[in-house]
Amino acid sequence: MSRWERLKQLDSVSLQKLDELYSGEQLPMAVREYLAQWIEDQDWEHASRDTSRAVVLFQVLLENLDNQYSRFMQERAFLMQRNFRRFKQDFQMDFLKDPCPLAETINWFLSKEQEILEAAELANEVQRLEVQQSSMELEKQRLVEKNIIDFKNKVQAMEYSLRGIEEQQDEFDFKYQTHKMDGTADAAEKNEQVRVLQQMINRINESRMSFLSQMSSLLESFDSLLCMVLEELEEWKSRQQISCIGAPDDTNLEPLEKWFTQLGEGGFQLRKFLEKLEELQGKLSYEQDPIKVQKPILQEQLDLILTSLLKSAFIVETQPSMPQGRGPLVLRTNVQFSVKTRFLFKVPELNHAMKVTVSIDKEVPQVKGYRRFNVLGTLSKVLNMSESMNGGMVADFRHLTLKEQKVGGGGKGTSDMSLSVTEELHVIHLETQFDLHGLSVSLETSTLPVVVISNSSQQQSAWASVLWFNMLRADSKNLLFFASSPTASWSQFGEMLSWQFLSCGKRGLNSDQLDTIAQKLFGELPSYHSADVASENIRDTNFTLWVWMDGILNLVKLYLADLWHDGSIMGFITKAKEKSLLKGKQCGTFLLRFSESIKDGGITFSWVEYSNDGKHNVRTVQPFISADLKQIPFPEILRNFQIMEAENAPVYPLQFLYPNIPKAQAIGKYYNEKTGGERVSVCLSVCCSLSLSECISVWTFMASELLSCALTVH
Repeated sequence: MSRWERLKQLDSVSLQKLDELYSGEQLPMAVREYLAQWIEDQDWEHASRDTSRAVVLFQVLLENLDNQYSRFMQERAFLMQRNFRRFKQDFQMDFLKDPCPLAETINWFLSKEQEILEAAELANEVQRLEVQQSSMELEKQRLVEKNIIDFKNKVQAMEYSLRGIEEQQDEFDFKYQTHKMDGTADAAEKNEQVRVLQQMINRINESRMSFLSQMSSLLESFDSLLCMVLEELEEWKSRQQISCIGAPDDTNLEPLEKWFTQLGEGGFQLRKFLEKLEELQGKLSYEQDPIKVQKPILQEQLDLILTSLLKSAFIVETQPSMPQGRGPLVLRTNVQFSVKTRFLFKVPELNHAMKVTVSIDKEVPQVKGYRRFNVLGTLSKVLNMSESMNGGMVADFRHLTLKEQKVGGGGKGTSDMSLSVTEELHVIHLETQFDLHGLSVSLETSTLPVVVISNSSQQQSAWASVLWFNMLRADSKNLLFFASSPTASWSQFGEMLSWQFLSCGKRGLNSDQLDTIAQKLFGELPSYHSADVASENIRDTNFTLWVWMDGILNLVKLYLADLWHDGSIMGFITKAKEKSLLKGKQCGTFLLRFSESIKDGGITFSWVEYSNDGKHNVRTVQPFISADLKQIPFPEILRNFQIMEAENAPVYPLQFLYPNIPKAQAIGKYYNEKTGGERVSVCLSVCCSLSLSECISVWTFMASELLSCALTVH
């Protein structure tokens, strides 16, 4: 099957990309369709560098177009006949003297087709794996559900068994009391009554032994089932950890809450059974009574399992965050933050009965200068079902603040080790007490480590620490994590970067963009997958990769989210590749990329133009930074961008968004509706008689005031 046939069988999204690829006239889709196999069989890359080979292929192409023209004449396909005659004329007009650019164009189209095909196949494979993984997760959940139902049925069956034992014992008690009060029976009758009573005792003993055996077996099932649920809880905590740094993972707690509640209810039902056994033993006991020996053992075992369940059920549902913060887990002194805890075992009797208290840093690392804080605000709340959408037991602390203790430069510590403010990790603790049916358990849970800053200038570095810690899924108890300068693999780091763009602009990074970033960080390597990322500066710059990336993310979040989301911004591409992509494109084709040299993030655009002798020239404007985009929306800059030629005739050089989408079609939906004097006008004045170093560029914002800035044309 030809590649073209495979492409036509792709999903609608990929077909849309294919349609956009062939929306121009450089290589008509009809030519690609009818000459598919021949086009794919040729070495166009070689022909683009070899004129003689390009001439041969050009002549064969014209012959194939003639053959198709003749076929359409026979089939009386007038429209296709007309189109193929025009296609041949266009090819002759554009490439008869030099067919190498045509070979280069066809090779470019084939490479783009391959990208679409590979992306679709990768998406299908990812979807297949996700479906497979989702299917496995679903299967695990079904297994847990099935086992819990089985557990509940066995608990109910044991309730019937216990009632049977109680009925046996009541019958025995009645006959025993009758036997004691019967003074008229002779010796033979007395002996018979004793024999019957002994048989009844034997049956009661067998029933008790059977019940205790069932209880022991059910406790094993209870323990095993709780282990399965705790595994699910650990996976949820892992998902919550990376969701704090942008991972699109499911953090729904309803299944876990359901399982904890069902297991907890079953466990306390078993506890009542043991209490009932103790009551029955108090009424009737005998030598070798199994309850005497086994009940304490089973009680201890059950209480251990229930204690584990209760302690695990007390969790942090929402990690600490500030309302206007950079992200979760970065807190600022004297600024309010919130944190929410949940008790997954829903007990209506304890609604508004369990008081939760908040504290910070119960165990302080012995590090020189380590800061201490006090938590201020409402430090205690009760778990209640009114603050949750689904009636779960939550305590939502919304108005907490941290205040640094004045202890003279931080704790003295016992180590010479020191950490910067944004490397210090602190933990918020939440505690409560569970008391129900005679079981009392102290519960405690802790947040993921937070970074505490004192001013906004530390926000970027603090968020980088949060990203680094949670990207590596570090142990939440390791508060000295940054004492050892941890490194990450490029695959981990790249995945985390993609999450950031997904959070800010609803689109992650593709493999080409990640490769460009990796190349900027490491230089040319055969493979980046095994490379380690540290926090050093980017090559040939005086700033780190994260500082640069964070500036770009802020641009996307504040000003470029729509353009990033719909794919208009290519974003990460080297200047060399930029020139390679624009070479051979129609005049006015432009692309949007992020600046490689602006520390705090910048976006620029480059376009291709041609001189009278046919030589191409790629031109670029000085990057627009946050201050610029705050004044003028970027779509308006692209919409009204002009250059003034020598005769002061305005020219709009930006015509087609790469690869060949008309600018209005690609970006028009983001234009302001203002017209006339209200419309933003951006002009780039280029005096063609001057050298590039003497050119002066001016862009003007006219929505409310005249604003002039100097831009550089490269």
